[in-house]
Amino acid sequence: MKDKNEVFNVINNIEKVNEIMMIEAKKRVDSLAKPLGSLGRLEDIAINLAGITGKIKNNINKKCIIILSSDNGVVEEGVSSAPQYVTLAQTINFSKGLTGVAVLAKENNADLFVVDIGVNCDGEIPGAINKKIRKGTYNISKGPAMSYEEALKAINIGIDMVREVKEKGYDIVGVGEMGIGNTTTSSAVLASLINCNIEDVVGKGGGLTKEAFEKKKEVIKRSIEINSPNINDPIDVVAKVGGFDLAGMVGVFLGCAYYKIPVVIDGFISAVAALVATKLCEDVKGYLIPSHFSKELGYIIAMKEIGLEPMLNLDMRLGEGSGCPIAFSVVSYACAMMNNMATFSEAEIDPSYLEEVRGKENYIVDIK
Repeated sequence: MKDKNEVFNVINNIEKVNEIMMIEAKKRVDSLAKPLGSLGRLEDIAINLAGITGKIKNNINKKCIIILSSDNGVVEEGVSSAPQYVTLAQTINFSKGLTGVAVLAKENNADLFVVDIGVNCDGEIPGAINKKIRKGTYNISKGPAMSYEEALKAINIGIDMVREVKEKGYDIVGVGEMGIGNTTTSSAVLASLINCNIEDVVGKGGGLTKEAFEKKKEVIKRSIEINSPNINDPIDVVAKVGGFDLAGMVGVFLGCAYYKIPVVIDGFISAVAALVATKLCEDVKGYLIPSHFSKELGYIIAMKEIGLEPMLNLDMRLGEGSGCPIAFSVVSYACAMMNNMATFSEAEIDPSYLEEVRGKENYIVDIK
């Protein structure tokens, strides 16, 4: 099968980030005229970028966010406060510049690529790229969301989108989504992948009453029991209890690692997709840049499982990819630090005073 061969070809050919270049980047960071480690996460990001691109100095002049839109059949169980048609409405509004991620992306000169991978509608959606597999997934509380072949197709769509933006010269990618009911499917995927208690990963999404929240947890529990996803096969997990949007996002993360492009994780659903990608290939982790701390319950667990921490805490829980353009700014600052700060030599400062603390973990920093 074409999609299967292409997906596994990408997975099998993802390379580790360039650790030698990261060591060289660390040397430059430590040579900059500042106390060791004083620019914190900016230093980590600059070093990470060097490993991804193979260059010590980087720029992210061309930025984009790939948004995967799809409906989820499980909404018929009453697991969301929003009606299903909101998926279509917001997918249209992305291209009109009216959504949260759209206005934030515009402010940061980042482009949106909105992909209809499974919205429940007929015909073309204005402003969206038509990659529709079908009009939404099946209800996971009654059976699998999709076939294994459809999961592979959705993942391959995400990979193809990265190839297209790579060819257009984008330096960094963010990953977003739109799909009413997708906190339910994402929670089901996360609970299945790490075999944890449902209560630990299920949040209220866009907002639910107490009764609806309890029902949501029950629906997820029943969905996992009915479908028995294979914990050793992340694609089987996505096919049985996930969504087209989630599967497409997995493909974007895999594609960015394959094409050596830094990729920003947004919130909960994005983090679950990133986790699936790392389960398929652990080397994907080196290409991931987390953005903000999501208020959705399962986010912390997903990020701990990946082994990453967000750089920002803005009490956000919108999704859509809204954290990505904000993170782009932080990444730009890291590039500015690496590219434009003077070294001790250039600043005509003798760095010998640092030798006593260089390489030691426990030293006191003067912050006055």
